[in-house]
Amino acid sequence: YEGERTFDLVVRVGGEAMTSERDLGRLPIPSVSGRLVPLDAVADVELERGLFQVSREQLRRRLVVESNVRGRDLVGFVADARQRASAIKLPAGIEIRWGGQFANFTRAKDRLSLLVPIALGIIAGMLYVGYKSVRLTLVTLAALPFALGGGILGLVVRGMPFSIPAAVGFIALAGVSVMSGVVLTTRLLETSPDLSIDQRIREAAQSAFRPTLSTALVAALGFIPMAIATSAGAEVQRPLATVVISGLLVGVVLTVLVMPVMLRLVIGSRRMERPVEVDEETDIEGDHEGARPIPPTVVGS
Repeated sequence: YEGERTFDLVVRVGGEAMTSERDLGRLPIPSVSGRLVPLDAVADVELERGLFQVSREQLRRRLVVESNVRGRDLVGFVADARQRASAIKLPAGIEIRWGGQFANFTRAKDRLSLLVPIALGIIAGMLYVGYKSVRLTLVTLAALPFALGGGILGLVVRGMPFSIPAAVGFIALAGVSVMSGVVLTTRLLETSPDLSIDQRIREAAQSAFRPTLSTALVAALGFIPMAIATSAGAEVQRPLATVVISGLLVGVVLTVLVMPVMLRLVIGSRRMERPVEVDEETDIEGDHEGARPIPPTVVGS
């Protein structure tokens, strides 16, 4: 032992005379000149009790080789290590398994690949229930690629690899970006149907600009301390915050500029009104006092 470093040095001695460290100290060893000297003349012989552990898993021995990856992504490091390890001829009964953070990343990636499509499907269903229009639902969801592209751009600019914290940031970013599309589409449906389509889209874009920009700036400014963090846990905070900030800034700009054009292409010259809930208890055909007809609703499909 030299501090925290350990060097393997094993000496096997036998015989009934070796019963204590004193007997081991009298063990003769040859010197450089060929003379025999006792072991305690060149070394301090002490008796120490230590812990010797043989790890086993499923009735098989297990040896763990640990490494800390710095300066590159974990997945790329494991891919290179696997490629080099595949060239090693292992004895029979020995196999290599990759675990640790890489195993956690693989499990989380598989779980997210299942949950994210389900969440997007639920969001699309809720939008369709609110708009009663497939086209409006698709246009509202079209804000997602803009924000996701901004998040990817932020990771590339800062030289960060894709990781589980970055994936969580993309999920949060998707929710905020969908809300931006919901605000614009809802404002369009709330405009006066007497106006032309171009006027309605222009008015909706202008009225939705302030809440969309305010939401994005508040969220982005709130993540700045995490984006520049250097303390413990910064490796988790920085990717998440980078994705959210860059995605919101780029996504808001593209949403404000591109979504009105997409709405104009989808709507065309059709007349669109906000869906109206009909009260079943209202008598729209009788001549009772207070009864009022409900205007028909035309919704683009």
